[in-house]
This record gives sequence, structure tokens and C-alpha cells, in this order.
Amino acid sequence: MSIASSPRTSPAAFSSLPESGSAGADDTAGRPGNDIVELLFFAYRDFVSDPDRLLTQYGFGRAHHRVLHFVERQPGMTIAEMLDILGITKQSLNPILKDLVEKGYIVQRTGTVDRRQRLLFPTDKGRALSLDLTKPQLGRIARALAGTEPDVRAKVTAFLFAMIDPDDHAHVARLVWTEPATDGHDAE
Repeated sequence: MSIASSPRTSPAAFSSLPESGSAGADDTAGRPGNDIVELLFFAYRDFVSDPDRLLTQYGFGRAHHRVLHFVERQPGMTIAEMLDILGITKQSLNPILKDLVEKGYIVQRTGTVDRRQRLLFPTDKGRALSLDLTKPQLGRIARALAGTEPDVRAKVTAFLFAMIDPDDHAHVARLVWTEPATDGHDAE
């Protein structure tokens, strides 16, 4: 039987999928939850594919997208905060940041309280690109939620939040659900 005609993958079967971890939930390989691992893989693959196509036109990659996204969402963040969010080293961030600064998408400013800090701000050009990259992702999310029960968004949000390491919950919650503070400076 082909994958396309498998009862596990038919649209009719989708409406009655077993819960992961329950009897019959992808236990054919002896690994309950493997279905969710694979679905997360395919969902992420498609979620990043739209911005990936646009990024190549600029000579950028996914790391550029991540940096630009968080700078646009949290203008005035420090380089240290960016390193913490991305979980990378300063050596890994430097070439990405250099590209974005040299091409006019981000500006760096000296900290007002601590002059050793470098604060990151999107330019108008950077803000526009960030929004262009996010637009198809928001559309994909809206299409996935369309026609679902009203509580599905809350359940998806709770599930994704639960996937994050518990010791990072407070930090992520501040980033995701707190409006960024601005220091009164515009990037341009």
C-alpha cells in the first residue's frame, strides 16, 4: 500500500486520529508519539519554506531571518539578549549581524545606561523585510486554524509552550507576550 493511500494518511482518517501516546497512536514502530515527531518535522519544513525562498533573493539564510525577526519584535535588544534567544555563540552571530548591518537592515547603537552594550534596532528596510518574511507564515497558521474549534489556538499555544524547556518558560513568555519597551530612538 502506498503512503498516499494509507489509512493513517487519508484525509478521512485525519479527523479521527488517535491521541499520541494512546493505544493505536503510531505504535506500529513501538514508539508512541513518533507521529508527532514526524508531523513537527514536516510542519516546520513547510513553515520555513516560504521565507526561505525570499531570503535567497537577498543572499540571506534562516539565521538572518531569526535575528531580523527578534530585532524587529524587540527593538533595542542587546547582543547578549540575542545570543541568549538563539542559543549561539558570539562568533556565530557576528557574520550574520555584520551582513544585516552592512546591508542596512539593522543598526547598532551604544547602550544609554551601559556604554559597553550594543543595542540592535531594525531600520525601516529591516522592518519591512521582517514583515514580508513573517506574512506567509502567519497565513499558513491562519489556514491551519481556519475551521477548527475556537479553543484550538489556545491548545496549540499551550502545546508549543510546553515543548520549551521549563527553565526557559519565564524568558520566552516575556519575549512572546510582553510588548517591547522602546527607548525613544527610531532606527532611521
